[in-house]
Amino acid sequence: METYETQTRQRILDSAADLIAESGIEGTSIREICAAAGVTAPTVYHHFGDKNGLMDAVVTDGFERYLAEKRRRRPTADPVEDLRRGWRGHVEFGLRHPAFYRLMYGGARQEQHPAAAEGARILHGIVTRIAEAGLLRMPVEEAVQTIHAATVGTTILLITDADAPGIEGLSERVLDAVIDAVLVARPRTEADGLPAQAGTLRGLLAQTPDAPLTAGERAILLELLARLADRRG
Repeated sequence: METYETQTRQRILDSAADLIAESGIEGTSIREICAAAGVTAPTVYHHFGDKNGLMDAVVTDGFERYLAEKRRRRPTADPVEDLRRGWRGHVEFGLRHPAFYRLMYGGARQEQHPAAAEGARILHGIVTRIAEAGLLRMPVEEAVQTIHAATVGTTILLITDADAPGIEGLSERVLDAVIDAVLVARPRTEADGLPAQAGTLRGLLAQTPDAPLTAGERAILLELLARLADRRG
């Protein structure tokens, strides 16, 4: 059960986040936050020390909200699709919470928060799975840095210059470019060529009535080859 102290602290954070979303960091004062949260300035200073401490706590709260969304996205069997989902979720979070996002990624501030490291570990895990599938054209660390920089840069641009010419569809265009830059085409394997090979063999079998098979064997083999030819990698 939350204590009164915990409830008060969260109320201050929520009030600060709402005011920052409306007026930005510079336009939000401790006095306004106190009025919105129904507390006095000494209460804010008791919990956060000063305005900088409060802003740091707001950033931490923003990361926790962001990570809560990432944790709900369970991994699938396709790490490339997981990467795409993660990118889109990141951008969507920034567009929904622009004030939070500016605090989180507007400078080096996020490096001070352990929550930022968890987000990096999630991305690193996805990229590692892509590498294990043989689809990465560069070392994992380089790919992670490339993807992270591109995601943050795209989101910041969408937030700060939403009406710029050509901005519509920017996120998907950059995502496709990043995918092309860090991934190789999926290598062909024996299994990849199986449908085509099965289709070819089925056609040859149909054209060879004197093959040494009984009618029943021919029917079974043709059915099997038809199923294999219809398989998708």
